[in-house]
Amino acid sequence: MVVFPHAKINLGLDILSKRDDGYHNISSVFYPLPFEEILEVLPYDDFHFEASGLAIPGNVDDNLIIKAYKLLQEQYKLPPVHIHLHKLIPMGAGLGGGSADAAFVIKALNSLFDLELSGESMRILAGRMGSDCPFFIKGETVLAEGTGTDFSPIAVDLKGKYLVLICPGVHVSTAEAYSKVKPRIPEKSIREVVENIPISEWRHCLKNDFEASVFPAYPEIETVKRTLYDSGAIYASMSGSGSSVYGIFNEEPANLTLKASWKGVLKG
Repeated sequence: MVVFPHAKINLGLDILSKRDDGYHNISSVFYPLPFEEILEVLPYDDFHFEASGLAIPGNVDDNLIIKAYKLLQEQYKLPPVHIHLHKLIPMGAGLGGGSADAAFVIKALNSLFDLELSGESMRILAGRMGSDCPFFIKGETVLAEGTGTDFSPIAVDLKGKYLVLICPGVHVSTAEAYSKVKPRIPEKSIREVVENIPISEWRHCLKNDFEASVFPAYPEIETVKRTLYDSGAIYASMSGSGSSVYGIFNEEPANLTLKASWKGVLKG
């Protein structure tokens, strides 16, 4: 079975408060991006995982794909499988690539072995892999609140807009980004902004709170955002805790010199 885990971007990211458990309450629109990698899952004689494409740093046993398989294997006594990931979504970029991989493994195993898990059951399992993972079970645009796992529908219309995604090649630690952030309650909620204010005005009222702590430490990321605006973007922002930055344009920019990791017309 071959599936195609996809990236996501954050439209706004408000860090509202720090919780007693050490996590933060946030508000953000998770928007699916058709920037995909390739994941193959097949029955096999013994468990085997291999990867191609972008190099994946760290201990292989810490990979969320392996953790997701082991979680389902223990609960449902699954037979061994061979998993091959062709990695295309940069890591440490705020795009959720690793989370998407874990979620798509859960979905693939559910189909491959007829586990008949509901969407809600798969979201609960995915939540044990990380806060972004449940989003990728369904992969539809949502307003994410709480720790990023409380989802509600939201009306966002980007159909026909041209998006350019730039990954500057630096890795931003999410823990580091959170350690320097100052929680705040904005004047207008993200829902109010994206549902009621034209995209052309988002620049002034739709913020990613991580930028205030990440840009001073990584000025090259701020430079990318500025360059996107200079090239005609109607809205530009860092995604998640970085380091990727995207620009939304009315049409494909003709004078952009930055190398894009992904670019294309949005379908909705």
